[in-house]
Amino acid sequence: MLPITSALLIFVGTYTNKDGASRGIYSVQFDPATGAFSSPTLAAETGNPTFLELHPNGHVLYAVSESDDKTGAGASAYNFDSSTGALTKLNSEPTGGAGCCHLAADATGRALILVSYNGGTVTAFPLDATGRISPHSTTVKHAGQLGPQTNRQDKPHAHSVTISANSRFAYVCDLGLDKIFCYRLDPTAATLVANSETDATPGAGPRHAKFSADGRFFYVLNELNGTITTYASSSSSGMLTARQTVATLPSDFKGENTCAEIRLSPDGRFVYASNRGHDSIAVYSRNKTDGTLALVEIVPCGGKHPRNFNLSPDGRWLICASRDTNNLVSFRIDALTGRLTPSGHTVTIPMPVCVLFAPTK
Repeated sequence: MLPITSALLIFVGTYTNKDGASRGIYSVQFDPATGAFSSPTLAAETGNPTFLELHPNGHVLYAVSESDDKTGAGASAYNFDSSTGALTKLNSEPTGGAGCCHLAADATGRALILVSYNGGTVTAFPLDATGRISPHSTTVKHAGQLGPQTNRQDKPHAHSVTISANSRFAYVCDLGLDKIFCYRLDPTAATLVANSETDATPGAGPRHAKFSADGRFFYVLNELNGTITTYASSSSSGMLTARQTVATLPSDFKGENTCAEIRLSPDGRFVYASNRGHDSIAVYSRNKTDGTLALVEIVPCGGKHPRNFNLSPDGRWLICASRDTNNLVSFRIDALTGRLTPSGHTVTIPMPVCVLFAPTK
Protein backbone atom coordinates (compact mmCIF):
# COMPACT_ATOMS: atom_id res chain seq x y z
CA MET A 1 0.00 0.00 0.00
CA LEU A 2 1.21 3.49 -0.86
CA PRO A 3 1.60 6.04 1.94
CA ILE A 4 -1.82 7.61 2.51
CA THR A 5 -0.26 11.05 2.95
CA SER A 6 1.10 11.11 -0.61
CA ALA A 7 -1.44 9.03 -2.53
CA LEU A 8 -4.50 10.11 -4.45
CA LEU A 9 -7.68 8.08 -4.04
CA ILE A 10 -9.36 6.72 -7.17
CA PHE A 11 -12.74 5.00 -7.37
CA VAL A 12 -13.35 2.60 -10.25
CA GLY A 13 -16.74 1.60 -11.63
CA THR A 14 -17.03 -1.81 -13.32
CA TYR A 15 -19.26 -4.28 -15.09
CA THR A 16 -20.23 -7.11 -12.75
CA ASN A 17 -22.45 -9.36 -14.87
CA LYS A 18 -20.22 -10.19 -17.83
CA ASP A 19 -18.02 -12.88 -16.30
CA GLY A 20 -18.66 -12.54 -12.58
CA ALA A 21 -15.11 -11.46 -11.77
CA SER A 22 -16.04 -7.98 -10.59
CA ARG A 23 -18.17 -7.37 -7.52
CA GLY A 24 -18.80 -3.63 -7.71
CA ILE A 25 -16.96 -0.36 -7.01
CA TYR A 26 -13.23 -0.58 -6.29
CA SER A 27 -10.79 1.90 -4.79
CA VAL A 28 -7.07 2.20 -5.45
CA GLN A 29 -4.39 4.52 -4.11
CA PHE A 30 -2.38 6.29 -6.81
CA ASP A 31 1.16 7.61 -6.30
CA PRO A 32 1.45 11.01 -8.07
CA ALA A 33 5.24 10.88 -7.87
CA THR A 34 5.68 7.68 -9.88
CA GLY A 35 2.32 6.77 -11.43
CA ALA A 36 2.13 3.51 -9.46
CA PHE A 37 -1.08 1.99 -8.10
CA SER A 38 -1.85 0.08 -4.92
CA SER A 39 -3.69 -3.22 -5.03
CA PRO A 40 -7.42 -2.58 -5.55
CA THR A 41 -9.91 -2.86 -2.68
CA LEU A 42 -13.61 -3.62 -3.04
CA ALA A 43 -15.24 -0.43 -1.75
CA ALA A 44 -18.88 -1.41 -2.29
CA GLU A 45 -20.51 -4.57 -3.59
CA THR A 46 -23.16 -3.57 -6.13
CA GLY A 47 -24.37 -4.52 -9.60
CA ASN A 48 -22.94 -2.83 -12.71
CA PRO A 49 -21.80 0.52 -11.25
CA THR A 50 -20.73 1.65 -14.72
CA PHE A 51 -20.58 5.39 -14.09
CA LEU A 52 -19.64 7.33 -10.96
CA GLU A 53 -20.16 10.96 -9.96
CA LEU A 54 -19.44 13.15 -6.92
CA HIS A 55 -21.78 15.41 -5.03
CA PRO A 56 -20.38 18.99 -5.09
CA ASN A 57 -19.77 18.74 -1.33
CA GLY A 58 -17.05 16.18 -2.11
CA HIS A 59 -18.30 13.70 0.50
CA VAL A 60 -20.96 11.71 -1.37
CA LEU A 61 -20.45 9.41 -4.35
CA TYR A 62 -23.20 8.44 -6.77
CA ALA A 63 -23.15 5.26 -8.84
CA VAL A 64 -25.43 4.39 -11.71
CA SER A 65 -26.78 0.85 -11.80
CA GLU A 66 -26.78 -0.29 -15.42
CA SER A 67 -29.38 -3.01 -15.70
CA ASP A 68 -31.81 -4.23 -18.37
CA ASP A 69 -34.24 -4.94 -15.54
CA LYS A 70 -36.29 -1.78 -14.90
CA THR A 71 -36.58 -2.59 -11.20
CA GLY A 72 -32.79 -2.79 -10.87
CA ALA A 73 -31.84 0.29 -12.86
CA GLY A 74 -31.22 3.56 -11.06
CA ALA A 75 -28.69 5.24 -8.79
CA SER A 76 -27.15 4.73 -5.36
CA ALA A 77 -25.60 7.24 -2.98
CA TYR A 78 -22.60 6.51 -0.73
CA ASN A 79 -20.67 8.39 1.90
CA PHE A 80 -16.96 7.72 1.60
CA ASP A 81 -13.89 7.78 3.77
CA SER A 82 -11.27 9.80 1.91
CA SER A 83 -8.44 8.06 3.78
CA THR A 84 -9.43 4.43 3.29
CA GLY A 85 -11.73 4.58 0.27
CA ALA A 86 -14.44 2.73 2.17
CA LEU A 87 -18.00 3.43 0.97
CA THR A 88 -21.08 3.43 3.20
CA LYS A 89 -24.39 3.25 1.37
CA LEU A 90 -26.95 5.96 2.03
CA ASN A 91 -29.76 4.82 -0.27
CA SER A 92 -30.83 3.85 -3.78
CA GLU A 93 -33.62 5.02 -6.07
CA PRO A 94 -34.89 3.38 -9.29
CA THR A 95 -35.61 5.29 -12.48
CA GLY A 96 -38.29 2.95 -13.77
CA GLY A 97 -36.31 2.70 -17.02
CA ALA A 98 -33.77 0.13 -18.19
CA GLY A 99 -30.13 0.54 -19.18
CA CYS A 100 -29.11 3.58 -17.11
CA CYS A 101 -25.64 4.61 -18.27
CA HIS A 102 -24.71 8.12 -17.04
CA LEU A 103 -25.54 10.61 -14.31
CA ALA A 104 -24.62 14.09 -13.10
CA ALA A 105 -25.25 16.19 -9.99
CA ASP A 106 -25.82 19.92 -10.38
CA ALA A 107 -23.48 22.46 -8.78
CA THR A 108 -25.99 23.39 -6.05
CA GLY A 109 -26.18 19.76 -4.87
CA ARG A 110 -29.96 19.70 -5.09
CA ALA A 111 -30.57 17.67 -8.25
CA LEU A 112 -29.27 14.42 -9.71
CA ILE A 113 -30.02 13.53 -13.34
CA LEU A 114 -29.75 10.06 -14.90
CA VAL A 115 -30.09 8.98 -18.51
CA SER A 116 -31.21 5.59 -19.81
CA TYR A 117 -29.53 4.29 -22.97
CA ASN A 118 -31.98 1.48 -23.62
CA GLY A 119 -35.05 3.43 -22.51
CA GLY A 120 -34.15 6.74 -24.17
CA THR A 121 -35.22 8.59 -21.04
CA VAL A 122 -33.94 11.37 -18.77
CA THR A 123 -34.84 11.24 -15.08
CA ALA A 124 -34.30 13.90 -12.41
CA PHE A 125 -34.12 13.25 -8.66
CA PRO A 126 -34.11 15.76 -5.80
CA LEU A 127 -31.20 15.46 -3.36
CA ASP A 128 -31.57 16.27 0.32
CA ALA A 129 -29.02 18.16 2.41
CA THR A 130 -27.09 14.98 3.20
CA GLY A 131 -26.86 13.93 -0.46
CA ARG A 132 -29.48 11.19 -0.18
CA ILE A 133 -31.54 10.58 -3.33
CA SER A 134 -35.28 11.29 -3.13
CA PRO A 135 -37.85 9.64 -5.44
CA HIS A 136 -37.66 10.95 -8.99
CA SER A 137 -39.54 14.13 -9.79
CA THR A 138 -39.28 14.27 -13.60
CA THR A 139 -38.95 11.74 -16.39
CA VAL A 140 -38.71 12.73 -20.06
CA LYS A 141 -38.79 10.20 -22.91
CA HIS A 142 -37.01 11.03 -26.16
CA ALA A 143 -38.64 10.59 -29.57
CA GLY A 144 -37.88 11.68 -33.12
CA GLN A 145 -36.24 10.83 -36.42
CA LEU A 146 -33.63 8.10 -36.01
CA GLY A 147 -30.10 8.37 -37.36
CA PRO A 148 -28.99 6.46 -40.49
CA GLN A 149 -26.80 3.82 -38.79
CA THR A 150 -29.58 1.30 -38.29
CA ASN A 151 -27.45 -1.22 -36.36
CA ARG A 152 -26.90 1.29 -33.55
CA GLN A 153 -29.50 4.01 -34.15
CA ASP A 154 -32.50 1.69 -33.82
CA LYS A 155 -34.29 3.85 -31.24
CA PRO A 156 -33.58 6.84 -28.98
CA HIS A 157 -30.45 6.25 -26.90
CA ALA A 158 -29.86 8.96 -24.28
CA HIS A 159 -26.16 8.50 -23.53
CA SER A 160 -25.01 11.28 -21.20
CA VAL A 161 -26.11 14.35 -19.28
CA THR A 162 -23.96 17.46 -18.79
CA ILE A 163 -25.16 20.27 -16.52
CA SER A 164 -24.13 23.88 -17.09
CA ALA A 165 -22.04 25.48 -14.34
CA ASN A 166 -24.87 27.88 -13.48
CA SER A 167 -27.26 24.89 -13.05
CA ARG A 168 -29.74 26.46 -15.47
CA PHE A 169 -29.49 23.87 -18.24
CA ALA A 170 -29.02 20.12 -18.64
CA TYR A 171 -27.73 18.84 -21.99
CA VAL A 172 -28.43 15.26 -23.04
CA CYS A 173 -26.59 13.60 -25.94
CA ASP A 174 -28.84 11.13 -27.75
CA LEU A 175 -26.85 8.69 -29.89
CA GLY A 176 -29.90 7.20 -31.59
CA LEU A 177 -31.46 10.48 -32.67
CA ASP A 178 -28.27 12.41 -33.55
CA LYS A 179 -29.41 15.22 -31.27
CA ILE A 180 -28.34 17.18 -28.23
CA PHE A 181 -31.37 18.03 -26.11
CA CYS A 182 -31.20 21.08 -23.85
CA TYR A 183 -33.51 21.18 -20.83
CA ARG A 184 -34.17 24.04 -18.44
CA LEU A 185 -33.32 22.77 -14.98
CA ASP A 186 -34.91 23.92 -11.75
CA PRO A 187 -32.52 22.49 -9.14
CA THR A 188 -34.80 23.31 -6.21
CA ALA A 189 -37.61 21.13 -7.53
CA ALA A 190 -35.35 18.89 -9.68
CA THR A 191 -37.56 19.44 -12.72
CA LEU A 192 -36.71 19.51 -16.41
CA VAL A 193 -38.49 21.48 -19.15
CA ALA A 194 -37.62 21.20 -22.85
CA ASN A 195 -35.64 24.23 -24.02
CA SER A 196 -34.00 23.51 -27.39
CA GLU A 197 -32.60 20.77 -29.64
CA THR A 198 -29.37 20.77 -31.65
CA ASP A 199 -28.88 18.44 -34.60
CA ALA A 200 -25.60 16.55 -34.91
CA THR A 201 -24.25 15.30 -38.23
CA PRO A 202 -26.40 12.36 -39.41
CA GLY A 203 -24.79 9.15 -38.20
CA ALA A 204 -22.47 10.94 -35.75
CA GLY A 205 -23.99 9.39 -32.62
CA PRO A 206 -23.26 12.02 -29.93
CA ARG A 207 -22.14 10.26 -26.73
CA HIS A 208 -20.36 12.33 -24.03
CA ALA A 209 -19.72 16.05 -23.67
CA LYS A 210 -17.85 18.60 -21.56
CA PHE A 211 -18.05 22.36 -21.05
CA SER A 212 -15.07 24.66 -21.00
CA ALA A 213 -14.57 26.17 -17.55
CA ASP A 214 -15.98 29.53 -18.64
CA GLY A 215 -19.08 27.85 -20.11
CA ARG A 216 -18.58 29.44 -23.54
CA PHE A 217 -17.82 26.21 -25.40
CA PHE A 218 -19.36 22.74 -25.35
CA TYR A 219 -17.35 19.78 -26.67
CA VAL A 220 -19.31 16.75 -27.89
CA LEU A 221 -17.65 13.41 -28.61
CA ASN A 222 -19.46 11.60 -31.41
CA GLU A 223 -19.22 7.86 -30.84
CA LEU A 224 -20.17 6.51 -34.26
CA ASN A 225 -18.26 8.71 -36.73
CA GLY A 226 -15.13 9.31 -34.62
CA THR A 227 -15.27 13.09 -34.26
CA ILE A 228 -15.43 15.91 -31.72
CA THR A 229 -17.71 18.86 -32.45
CA THR A 230 -17.10 22.20 -30.77
CA TYR A 231 -20.22 24.25 -30.06
CA ALA A 232 -20.47 27.83 -28.88
CA SER A 233 -22.84 27.92 -25.91
CA SER A 234 -25.13 30.69 -24.70
CA SER A 235 -25.33 30.81 -20.90
CA SER A 236 -28.59 32.81 -21.11
CA SER A 237 -30.57 30.90 -23.77
CA GLY A 238 -28.85 27.51 -23.63
CA MET A 239 -28.54 27.46 -27.42
CA LEU A 240 -25.63 25.66 -29.07
CA THR A 241 -23.96 26.72 -32.33
CA ALA A 242 -21.56 24.36 -34.11
CA ARG A 243 -18.14 25.87 -34.77
CA GLN A 244 -15.76 23.02 -35.68
CA THR A 245 -15.56 19.24 -36.08
CA VAL A 246 -12.27 17.30 -35.85
CA ALA A 247 -11.43 13.61 -36.27
CA THR A 248 -10.28 11.38 -33.40
CA LEU A 249 -8.54 8.82 -35.66
CA PRO A 250 -5.56 8.78 -38.02
CA SER A 251 -6.65 9.45 -41.61
CA ASP A 252 -5.40 6.04 -42.76
CA PHE A 253 -7.26 3.96 -40.13
CA LYS A 254 -9.74 1.56 -41.77
CA GLY A 255 -10.94 -0.65 -38.90
CA GLU A 256 -14.04 -0.48 -36.73
CA ASN A 257 -14.00 2.11 -33.95
CA THR A 258 -16.31 3.76 -31.46
CA CYS A 259 -15.41 6.77 -29.32
CA ALA A 260 -16.05 6.70 -25.58
CA GLU A 261 -14.87 9.48 -23.24
CA ILE A 262 -13.84 13.13 -23.53
CA ARG A 263 -12.07 15.30 -20.92
CA LEU A 264 -10.64 18.80 -20.69
CA SER A 265 -7.45 19.48 -18.77
CA PRO A 266 -7.94 21.48 -15.54
CA ASP A 267 -6.20 24.50 -17.10
CA GLY A 268 -8.41 24.28 -20.19
CA ARG A 269 -5.49 24.09 -22.62
CA PHE A 270 -5.98 20.50 -23.81
CA VAL A 271 -8.77 18.08 -24.75
CA TYR A 272 -8.51 14.27 -24.63
CA ALA A 273 -10.75 11.62 -26.22
CA SER A 274 -10.66 7.81 -26.29
CA ASN A 275 -11.05 5.47 -29.25
CA ARG A 276 -12.28 1.88 -28.84
CA GLY A 277 -11.12 -0.30 -31.72
CA HIS A 278 -8.11 1.84 -32.51
CA ASP A 279 -7.56 1.62 -28.71
CA SER A 280 -6.00 5.03 -28.33
CA ILE A 281 -6.19 8.45 -26.72
CA ALA A 282 -6.36 11.47 -29.02
CA VAL A 283 -4.79 14.68 -27.67
CA TYR A 284 -5.70 18.19 -28.83
CA SER A 285 -4.53 21.66 -27.96
CA ARG A 286 -7.36 24.12 -27.35
CA ASN A 287 -7.63 27.77 -28.34
CA LYS A 288 -9.28 29.44 -25.36
CA THR A 289 -10.41 32.42 -27.43
CA ASP A 290 -12.41 30.70 -30.16
CA GLY A 291 -12.67 27.19 -28.66
CA THR A 292 -11.14 25.41 -31.65
CA LEU A 293 -9.03 22.25 -31.35
CA ALA A 294 -5.79 21.21 -33.07
CA LEU A 295 -4.55 17.62 -33.01
CA VAL A 296 -1.35 17.08 -31.00
CA GLU A 297 -1.03 13.28 -31.10
CA ILE A 298 -2.88 9.95 -30.96
CA VAL A 299 -1.25 7.41 -28.62
CA PRO A 300 -1.96 3.75 -27.71
CA CYS A 301 -4.06 3.53 -24.54
CA GLY A 302 -2.19 0.56 -23.03
CA GLY A 303 -5.12 -1.85 -23.25
CA LYS A 304 -8.23 -2.75 -25.23
CA HIS A 305 -11.56 -0.93 -25.23
CA PRO A 306 -10.73 2.29 -23.32
CA ARG A 307 -14.27 3.06 -22.27
CA ASN A 308 -13.27 5.70 -19.75
CA PHE A 309 -10.34 7.74 -18.48
CA ASN A 310 -9.83 10.70 -16.19
CA LEU A 311 -7.26 13.37 -15.37
CA SER A 312 -5.81 13.98 -11.92
CA PRO A 313 -6.99 17.20 -10.23
CA ASP A 314 -3.62 18.86 -10.87
CA GLY A 315 -3.65 17.85 -14.55
CA ARG A 316 -0.35 15.95 -14.33
CA TRP A 317 -1.71 12.43 -14.89
CA LEU A 318 -4.18 10.61 -17.12
CA ILE A 319 -5.56 7.27 -15.90
CA CYS A 320 -7.12 5.09 -18.59
CA ALA A 321 -9.51 2.20 -17.88
CA SER A 322 -9.55 -0.53 -20.53
CA ARG A 323 -12.53 -2.84 -20.13
CA ASP A 324 -11.42 -5.78 -22.25
CA THR A 325 -7.92 -6.08 -20.77
CA ASN A 326 -9.07 -5.48 -17.17
CA ASN A 327 -6.52 -2.79 -16.39
CA LEU A 328 -5.81 0.81 -15.47
CA VAL A 329 -2.76 2.48 -17.01
CA SER A 330 -1.21 5.78 -15.95
CA PHE A 331 0.27 8.40 -18.30
CA ARG A 332 2.30 11.48 -17.44
CA ILE A 333 0.96 14.66 -19.04
CA ASP A 334 3.41 17.22 -20.36
CA ALA A 335 2.25 20.55 -18.93
CA LEU A 336 3.47 22.51 -21.97
CA THR A 337 2.34 20.28 -24.84
CA GLY A 338 -0.35 18.03 -23.35
CA ARG A 339 1.46 14.96 -24.70
CA LEU A 340 1.18 11.62 -22.91
CA THR A 341 3.99 9.37 -21.74
CA PRO A 342 3.22 5.92 -20.26
CA SER A 343 4.56 5.59 -16.71
CA GLY A 344 5.04 1.84 -17.07
CA HIS A 345 2.61 1.21 -14.21
CA THR A 346 -0.66 -0.67 -14.45
CA VAL A 347 -3.11 -2.39 -12.11
CA THR A 348 -5.60 -5.19 -12.76
CA ILE A 349 -9.28 -4.56 -12.02
CA PRO A 350 -12.01 -6.68 -13.63
CA MET A 351 -13.88 -4.87 -16.40
CA PRO A 352 -13.16 -1.25 -15.36
CA VAL A 353 -15.37 1.32 -17.13
CA CYS A 354 -15.20 4.48 -14.99
CA VAL A 355 -12.35 6.34 -13.26
CA LEU A 356 -13.16 8.95 -10.60
CA PHE A 357 -10.62 10.86 -8.50
CA ALA A 358 -11.74 11.62 -4.98
CA PRO A 359 -11.26 15.25 -3.88
CA THR A 360 -7.75 15.99 -2.65
CA LYS A 361 -7.47 16.65 1.04
